[in-house]
Amino acid sequence: MQARFLRWCPGALLAVLLLWGIKHWAFAAPPLKLLTVPVRIADVEQTVLASGVIQPRKLVSVGAQASGRIIAMHVNLGDQVHKGQLIAEIDPQPQQNALNTAEAVLAQDRAQRASRTAALKLAELTFKRAAVTLAQEASSQADYETAEATYKGAQADIQALDAQIKQAASAVDLARVTLGYTKVVAPMDGTVVAIVAPEGQTVNAVQAAPTIVKLADLETMTVKAQISEADITRVHPGQKVYFTILGSPEHRYYTRLRAVKPTPESLATDSQGAGIGAAASNNTS
Repeated sequence: MQARFLRWCPGALLAVLLLWGIKHWAFAAPPLKLLTVPVRIADVEQTVLASGVIQPRKLVSVGAQASGRIIAMHVNLGDQVHKGQLIAEIDPQPQQNALNTAEAVLAQDRAQRASRTAALKLAELTFKRAAVTLAQEASSQADYETAEATYKGAQADIQALDAQIKQAASAVDLARVTLGYTKVVAPMDGTVVAIVAPEGQTVNAVQAAPTIVKLADLETMTVKAQISEADITRVHPGQKVYFTILGSPEHRYYTRLRAVKPTPESLATDSQGAGIGAAASNNTS
């Protein structure tokens, strides 16, 4: 029995070692591979994430200062225009009629002044003759006083007509300026980014100047971003920044932070001013 056990013992030991080797080889962890890079000096980027919208730095709403129907639109969407270029024309007939009326009133006042000037000359001569005849005792004191009153009244009439003529001239100038408002011109060089009032539409400029087109300077764009209150202390004007757009997220547009507005976009309107410091966002551009 002892001899049989001694004969099987080396075989059993060999089988156990074989099983242990297979288990260790099959379930052993893979060798650890460390990622390494060469040591170098570089900047560590501290990122502040913010979302915003791209807008032209200069955007102007060109409005109408005269009421009426737009009879001609001389630009199309996307056109490049220059300062002073004619954009649209409003029906000038009402303004032309107002100018004609103002000029007629002015002409009438000037004709009245010419007539009163002749009356003043006659009153002056009558007054001087009355003074001579009174000194020669050839007329009465009453005749002298009547001539004097007529002369001074004629002078007052001339002064009143001068003021009336000045007022009528101002009305003519205003009517002429209003007539000029029927031609809407570009206040700056830019691109037509919106046509709010198309040809044929009637605009009313009595209470406010209605917008006809919008011009923008697309040469310089600005990004208005909202930064959380927790990060607003980490940015400052002049700081180097970059932004990406949805259409090309892999491309970075580098620029500099131009300004940080001192107040958020919306403020609380209560009388105590509460909430100004507790706003959730701040604007940068």
